[in-house]
Amino acid sequence: MLRYLLDLAGVAVFAISGALAAGRRGLDLIGVIVLGAVTAVGGGTIRDVLLARHPIFWLADPAYLIVIVASSLLTVAYARWRPAPHAALLVADALGLSLFSIVGAQIAESQGMPAVSGILLGTVTGTAGGVVRDVLSAEVPLVLRSGNLYATAAIAGTSTYFVLGSMGASRVIAAYVGMVVCAALRAASIWWGLKLPVFELGNGASK
Repeated sequence: MLRYLLDLAGVAVFAISGALAAGRRGLDLIGVIVLGAVTAVGGGTIRDVLLARHPIFWLADPAYLIVIVASSLLTVAYARWRPAPHAALLVADALGLSLFSIVGAQIAESQGMPAVSGILLGTVTGTAGGVVRDVLSAEVPLVLRSGNLYATAAIAGTSTYFVLGSMGASRVIAAYVGMVVCAALRAASIWWGLKLPVFELGNGASK
């Protein structure tokens, strides 16, 4: 039940981030819902395809689509009443990243996947929807931007989840700590500029 609620919360937050991205591009209401939907379920859909989980989670449970549409439209209504802060998209994305990464790792674990595969699938679950959103918005995906702690944050969070689990911590505590680690690293990247070293070839490298 907890995993299901976290999954719905992640869908809502990612749908909000997709709706905000649509607003920045001046899309109509259909565009808002579409961008909210691909952001919210893109990563989970890829995860389910890789795990051969059928039917895809959002096709089997209409609650996901209801949450997506409601979150997207409420975002539009709120933005018309009070303009969203500039950092709202990044904050929503960071929360969605932390929620979805851990949920994805838990689902991989429940399917009998080893920890390394769980980390990979958790990272895909957390990041792929944002990649699709950015591509459709004609933006460089956050996961590819120079030095950004995006996929790194997801990897750190899911790794924390599996490490704590292997040490005997309850799955609930491990999940919460993993989400905090992921969200904290992403927040540090947004507000304090924490980033990975950048690999750059000098001008003479191609000579």
